[in-house]
Amino acid sequence: MAKILLVLTLLLALLQPGCSDSRPAEAKAASSSIANPPAATTSVPASDHAQFFMASGPLIVEHQVDVAAQREGLIAEINAEAGLAVRTGQILAQLDDRQATADLDAARAHTRSTAADLKNWEAEAKVLEADAERARKMWEAKIISQEQYDHARFKAESDQWDVKRVQEMLVNAQQTERSLELELEKTRIRAPFSGIVARRYVRAGQEVNRGDRLFWITETSPLRVRFTLPERFAGKIQQGQTLEVTSADSGDQKFTARVMEISPVIDPSSGTIEVLAQLVGPTKDLRPGMTTSVRVPNVP
Repeated sequence: MAKILLVLTLLLALLQPGCSDSRPAEAKAASSSIANPPAATTSVPASDHAQFFMASGPLIVEHQVDVAAQREGLIAEINAEAGLAVRTGQILAQLDDRQATADLDAARAHTRSTAADLKNWEAEAKVLEADAERARKMWEAKIISQEQYDHARFKAESDQWDVKRVQEMLVNAQQTERSLELELEKTRIRAPFSGIVARRYVRAGQEVNRGDRLFWITETSPLRVRFTLPERFAGKIQQGQTLEVTSADSGDQKFTARVMEISPVIDPSSGTIEVLAQLVGPTKDLRPGMTTSVRVPNVP
């Protein structure tokens, strides 16, 4: 029995070193992790989201409009195409103006005729007024009768009314002439402001009616961005404040905008205020209609 115990004791002594080296891989990994902790990973600082609020909105311009026909007619000429830079008052298209021109020429002739008639009546009125004055003196001198004097006086008064009648006819003729001048002007489709032709809707030879769209004219500058902010910004964002603007269409370029208008009321349906800012500095890579992001300093 003693020999058996001695043998077991020797076997245990031989097995102890092997057991100490055969620890599971998980335990080794754990001890290694504790001795050499991994390096910290880099991420976007949470403070960036706390310091700035990102809003978005489209780029707009103050003047952007569809030019419509002011009267019916046939498009005789097209003088502008999409992409053309135009000036205020520049003729974009011309309607057939032959009838309008003929009507205006007739009205001008009638005005001249009426003006000549008025001069004739005014001259005759002066003659009759002089006759009435002589008749008065002769009546006072007992040379002519009361009846003769009254006849001369009433004739002079009647002629004055004829003068007034022809004067009104002349005014009416002049008003008709101005009205026809306006109708003739409506045949010339003009640019309402300086900008570019963004789109042409008609072609030469096309019949148009009053109100039909003919061209789309837009400014290219100054560019503005309209966006909304949560109501907590009310009273915090100020006019004249500068903001950073970016656009996915312009790469990593950054632009500057200055706050122009801040809505004085809060939209109750969304709990937001509307802000309008105008871009300052170079904006050659931006176009109206682009969507932009606006970096607004956050508020507590």
